[in-house]
Amino acid sequence: MASLDQLCVNTIRTLSMDAVQKANSGHPGMPMGMADVSYILWTKFLKHNPKNPEWFDRDRFILSAGHGSMLIYSLLHLTGYDLSLDEIKNFRQMGSKTAGHPEKHLTPGVEMTTGPLGQGFATGVGMAMAEKFMAGKFNTSQHKIVDHYTYAIVSDGDLMEGISHEAASLAGHLQLGKMIYLYDANSISIDGSTDLSFTEDPVKRFEAYGWHVQEIDGHDHAQIEDAINKAQSEASKPSIVICRTHIGFGSPNKQDSASSHGSPLGEDEIVLTKKGYGWDPEKKFFIPEEALAVFREEVVKGEASESTWNDLLTNYQSEQNALAQEFKSWINRELPENLESLLPVFEADEKGVASRSASGTVLNALKDVVANLFGGSADLEGSVKTNLKDEGVFNTSNSTGRNVHYGVREHGMAAALNGMALHGGIIPFGGTFFVFTDYCRPSIRLAGLMKTPSIFVMTHDSIGLGEDGPTHQPVEHLASLRAMPNVNVIRPGDANEVSYAWKSAIESQETPTIIVLTRQNIPTFSRDGENAAKLTQKGAYILADSKKETPDAIIVGTGSEVHLAMEAKSTLETQGIDVRVVSMPCWELFQEQSDDYKEKVLPKAVTNRVSVEAGSTFGWQKWIGDKGTSIGIDTFGESAPFEELYDHFGITTEKVVDAVISQM
Repeated sequence: MASLDQLCVNTIRTLSMDAVQKANSGHPGMPMGMADVSYILWTKFLKHNPKNPEWFDRDRFILSAGHGSMLIYSLLHLTGYDLSLDEIKNFRQMGSKTAGHPEKHLTPGVEMTTGPLGQGFATGVGMAMAEKFMAGKFNTSQHKIVDHYTYAIVSDGDLMEGISHEAASLAGHLQLGKMIYLYDANSISIDGSTDLSFTEDPVKRFEAYGWHVQEIDGHDHAQIEDAINKAQSEASKPSIVICRTHIGFGSPNKQDSASSHGSPLGEDEIVLTKKGYGWDPEKKFFIPEEALAVFREEVVKGEASESTWNDLLTNYQSEQNALAQEFKSWINRELPENLESLLPVFEADEKGVASRSASGTVLNALKDVVANLFGGSADLEGSVKTNLKDEGVFNTSNSTGRNVHYGVREHGMAAALNGMALHGGIIPFGGTFFVFTDYCRPSIRLAGLMKTPSIFVMTHDSIGLGEDGPTHQPVEHLASLRAMPNVNVIRPGDANEVSYAWKSAIESQETPTIIVLTRQNIPTFSRDGENAAKLTQKGAYILADSKKETPDAIIVGTGSEVHLAMEAKSTLETQGIDVRVVSMPCWELFQEQSDDYKEKVLPKAVTNRVSVEAGSTFGWQKWIGDKGTSIGIDTFGESAPFEELYDHFGITTEKVVDAVISQM
């Protein structure tokens, strides 16, 4: 008779293979291979409460190798999370909580959406950064109210992805000692042996990054337990445990084979495998009572752990009341009721200011009242204006510094922001040039999918950056990011719109925000009650109206081109043409408004519409209609002073005027 531990491990394996087989789709090999490691981690080390998956001081567990999703679904069901056996049986089916890859918003206990390899690896770094920052901020010698680990199971594929290199380097540099990764080194990928493409020495690699490295037999429970204990004792380095495992463990014909990676084992092979485990091959989705009893001890342990923490929090509140109140406001994402009144107000100024500079002003105006703002840039602090003045640098000697130097690691930065937002407690932001959203894009997309309110500050937003030329001049980026679901792309038209762009981003609960900003100065417009900057949060509004009830034309602009629309309006007035100017900083927010509001701003009766934006014209027909004219740039840029570039590409007041007249 197999030991009780082995019975538990085989329960994970059989649930996983049965679910994949029933779905006739999925990845059985990884759950079978990592069942030993995950069992030891979840039942002997992981601090969690299945009855309260959102308990703040829980350990975070990420299945970065998300294709092996049945591993985490099996663990969640067995340990008592709200994930029924019927959901396990409904794996990969419409409407189930057990999607093909784990999804944060679907399944209780899933910390992040994974599947694109490398994302979990990098996102975990952000979680560990958040834990370290908050521990430094709130813990005292008597009260460790923030004290948890970030664990992840990572794969050969994760380590191949470039983002893992960025993230591993950053984690080592920051000495994130409470981050422990368990590497499923099974030497198999979809195409076959990893020898086809991956022959590096991971021990040397991670030692060079400054990690604590161990190598073990991933099926030896004593070695697994000893390795995790040693990793926990290494406080000054992130840890990786290289677990040598057998993919498809126990399958007589498919163990150590690519055939067990991404396809069901097949009924005949499952029968043989179960017999090898000492399992009744006729029983499907079978959970032995004695095994279930072991797993369900996690419910009792978890409730006790949370209860102990709650008692600690009560004592903390009694002895450190001010800190305790601030801690609670952070984890509840509470904001000052008077946030709007704290926003900088910029005076009307024809010369104006670059919106990137306005953004820096807004950040520093809010940093003391929104004290959990935590950010940095990818080696561009002076250019993107993300520095929080006098707040120090987050590093090995200062865990409470609020400025992060990510280095030239845009993708790693974006994933880390997601990790911090998912962790909770802080409001993370990170900046780079807008063109380099190309390097951030997979993480931005996941933020939208996970409903994670990360804030991406993207400057140098057009050909307006000038002499750096087409490699640095974004063209298609606005259009492509607007096409991404559940992402707010805000391109403010002046400094006061920047203030409200930040307000929108900070207040967002379930949507990431990309704030798109200029390098060059743009005018600051005169405001009154009718065109108040707070209307920015509606996505579009009437900046300057016509005298007529029904305008002769409507000019719609964003960002640095709004002032061209305003100049065109003045020119057209001298010719007896009365137009409305609409500033449209955010398509997505405007789309959310009522039909009445959208009709008020863009009445259907007015078909003479012109859009002006220094980016691709793709998508503008939605707002200007088939009869409208879109002025933009649909080619790559050039290297030259920005004034010359705007003239060269025809993004000018004159072109806007001509477009309006041509439709009269």
